[in-house]
Amino acid sequence: MFRRRSQDEQAASTTVLEDQPRNPQAPKGRPTPKRSEAQTARRKAATAPTDRKAAARAAREARRIDLAKQREALAGGDERYLPNRDRGPIRKYVRDYVDARFRVAEFFLPIAVVILVMSIVQVSSLRDLSLLLWLVVIVMIVGDSIVTGLRLRMLLRKEFAGQNTKGAVAYGLMRTLQMRRLRMPKPQVGRGSKR
Repeated sequence: MFRRRSQDEQAASTTVLEDQPRNPQAPKGRPTPKRSEAQTARRKAATAPTDRKAAARAAREARRIDLAKQREALAGGDERYLPNRDRGPIRKYVRDYVDARFRVAEFFLPIAVVILVMSIVQVSSLRDLSLLLWLVVIVMIVGDSIVTGLRLRMLLRKEFAGQNTKGAVAYGLMRTLQMRRLRMPKPQVGRGSKR
């Protein structure tokens, strides 16, 4: 009556219990593991290096493919893979409007280099001329930006009446500050195109 079960009987009862769904009120049929054994098993399960490394490798590969598609889209203008800030017909309209004309702001960096060289030269008349040139360039950029912003806002209201054009003018003005060949997405229209 109070005898110990043999290990064969214990193993048989354990396999039978593991195959069937366990009643929460019934005994579990196996001894409770020691705390240190349970913690070790949990750590091994949580830090399975092959799964984690494989998952990280797959995520890196997927990210690399997405970035390559995005770079191609920026170069070719494919709407599907463009970043969210560049998507949509409103942003395309703004890009085409900005790219169709010469802007003073796009020549700021080359002009700034020339002015910097002029200000370093020890000739006082060249230094004075460089200061005047700074003032002229800044006034021209501000004036061109104001005219571009007002004209672009008017065209957007007319072309996309009733649609949300929030941020489109600022997007266009930021694009004018970049040199044409460095703009992303690449310009899709030539200079002088009607818009």
